[in-house]
Amino acid sequence: QVQLVESGGGLVQAGGSLRLSCAASGGTFGSYGMGWFRQAPGKEREFAAAIRSSGSTSYADSVKGRFTISRDIAKNTVYLAMNSLKPEDMAIYYCAATFRTYYSSSRLSAYDYWGQGTQVTVSS
Repeated sequence: QVQLVESGGGLVQAGGSLRLSCAASGGTFGSYGMGWFRQAPGKEREFAAAIRSSGSTSYADSVKGRFTISRDIAKNTVYLAMNSLKPEDMAIYYCAATFRTYYSSSRLSAYDYWGQGTQVTVSS
Protein backbone atom coordinates (compact mmCIF):
# COMPACT_ATOMS: atom_id res chain seq x y z
CA GLN A 1 0.00 0.00 0.00
CA VAL A 2 1.36 3.39 -1.02
CA GLN A 3 0.48 6.58 0.81
CA LEU A 4 1.03 9.97 -0.79
CA VAL A 5 1.02 13.34 0.93
CA GLU A 6 1.23 16.56 -1.07
CA SER A 7 2.41 19.90 0.24
CA GLY A 8 3.62 23.24 -1.04
CA GLY A 9 0.44 24.69 -2.42
CA GLY A 10 -0.60 28.26 -1.70
CA LEU A 11 -1.42 31.66 -3.09
CA VAL A 12 0.87 33.22 -5.68
CA GLN A 13 0.61 36.11 -8.10
CA ALA A 14 0.53 35.49 -11.81
CA GLY A 15 4.07 35.09 -13.07
CA GLY A 16 5.24 33.70 -9.76
CA SER A 17 6.55 30.28 -8.80
CA LEU A 18 5.71 27.44 -6.45
CA ARG A 19 7.20 24.04 -5.78
CA LEU A 20 4.92 21.21 -4.82
CA SER A 21 6.16 18.15 -2.98
CA CYS A 22 4.69 14.68 -2.72
CA ALA A 23 6.08 12.41 -0.02
CA ALA A 24 5.52 8.72 -0.60
CA SER A 25 5.56 5.82 1.82
CA GLY A 26 5.12 2.11 1.15
CA GLY A 27 6.71 0.10 -1.61
CA THR A 28 10.04 0.88 -3.22
CA PHE A 29 9.85 4.49 -4.34
CA GLY A 30 12.24 4.17 -7.25
CA SER A 31 10.25 1.29 -8.72
CA TYR A 32 7.04 3.11 -9.40
CA GLY A 33 5.95 5.86 -11.70
CA MET A 34 4.61 9.15 -10.37
CA GLY A 35 2.31 11.72 -11.86
CA TRP A 36 0.91 15.14 -11.09
CA PHE A 37 -2.65 15.91 -12.04
CA ARG A 38 -4.80 18.94 -11.40
CA GLN A 39 -8.47 19.74 -11.12
CA ALA A 40 -9.95 23.19 -11.45
CA PRO A 41 -13.44 24.01 -10.14
CA GLY A 42 -16.10 22.59 -12.42
CA LYS A 43 -13.57 20.79 -14.60
CA GLU A 44 -12.32 17.24 -14.88
CA ARG A 45 -9.03 16.18 -13.40
CA GLU A 46 -6.28 16.52 -15.99
CA PHE A 47 -2.72 15.43 -16.48
CA ALA A 48 0.10 17.87 -15.78
CA ALA A 49 3.38 15.94 -15.58
CA ALA A 50 4.78 12.48 -14.93
CA ILE A 51 8.04 10.74 -14.21
CA ARG A 52 8.53 7.04 -14.84
CA SER A 53 10.62 4.66 -12.76
CA SER A 54 13.28 5.02 -15.46
CA GLY A 55 13.41 8.76 -14.80
CA SER A 56 11.90 9.78 -18.12
CA THR A 57 9.47 12.68 -17.89
CA SER A 58 6.44 13.90 -19.81
CA TYR A 59 4.31 17.03 -19.66
CA ALA A 60 0.98 18.34 -20.78
CA ASP A 61 1.33 20.91 -23.55
CA SER A 62 -0.24 23.53 -21.31
CA VAL A 63 2.61 23.33 -18.78
CA LYS A 64 5.55 22.35 -20.97
CA GLY A 65 8.44 24.75 -20.53
CA ARG A 66 7.04 26.14 -17.29
CA PHE A 67 6.71 23.10 -15.01
CA THR A 68 9.42 20.61 -14.11
CA ILE A 69 8.85 17.27 -12.43
CA SER A 70 11.69 15.68 -10.51
CA ARG A 71 12.24 13.18 -7.73
CA ASP A 72 14.60 12.50 -4.88
CA ILE A 73 14.67 8.75 -4.37
CA ALA A 74 16.57 9.04 -1.09
CA LYS A 75 13.75 11.19 0.29
CA ASN A 76 10.91 9.24 -1.35
CA THR A 77 9.65 12.53 -2.73
CA VAL A 78 8.55 13.81 -6.10
CA TYR A 79 8.44 17.52 -6.86
CA LEU A 80 6.66 19.78 -9.28
CA ALA A 81 8.40 23.10 -9.82
CA MET A 82 5.97 25.56 -11.34
CA ASN A 83 7.20 28.79 -12.90
CA SER A 84 5.47 31.60 -14.79
CA LEU A 85 2.19 30.64 -13.19
CA LYS A 86 -1.00 31.75 -14.88
CA PRO A 87 -4.52 32.16 -13.49
CA GLU A 88 -5.52 29.11 -15.51
CA ASP A 89 -3.05 27.01 -13.51
CA MET A 90 -5.20 27.50 -10.43
CA ALA A 91 -6.45 24.11 -9.28
CA ILE A 92 -6.10 21.39 -6.71
CA TYR A 93 -2.96 19.46 -7.56
CA TYR A 94 -2.81 15.74 -6.89
CA CYS A 95 0.11 13.36 -7.05
CA ALA A 96 -0.41 9.77 -8.04
CA ALA A 97 1.62 6.56 -8.16
CA THR A 98 1.57 3.42 -10.25
CA PHE A 99 3.44 0.12 -10.16
CA ARG A 100 2.46 -0.76 -13.70
CA THR A 101 5.17 -1.42 -16.26
CA TYR A 102 3.26 -0.50 -19.37
CA TYR A 103 0.96 2.47 -19.08
CA SER A 104 0.13 5.82 -20.53
CA SER A 105 1.51 8.44 -18.15
CA SER A 106 -1.24 10.92 -18.92
CA ARG A 107 -4.19 8.67 -18.14
CA LEU A 108 -5.80 8.87 -14.70
CA SER A 109 -6.71 5.20 -14.90
CA ALA A 110 -3.02 4.24 -15.05
CA TYR A 111 -2.51 5.28 -11.43
CA ASP A 112 -3.55 3.24 -8.43
CA TYR A 113 -2.69 5.54 -5.55
CA TRP A 114 -3.59 9.18 -5.03
CA GLY A 115 -2.81 11.88 -2.54
CA GLN A 116 -5.35 14.18 -0.95
CA GLY A 117 -4.37 17.17 -3.07
CA THR A 118 -2.95 20.61 -2.43
CA GLN A 119 -4.55 23.87 -3.52
CA VAL A 120 -2.75 26.26 -5.85
CA THR A 121 -4.30 29.69 -6.21
CA VAL A 122 -2.98 32.15 -8.77
CA SER A 123 -4.10 35.76 -8.55
CA SER A 124 -4.12 37.96 -11.62
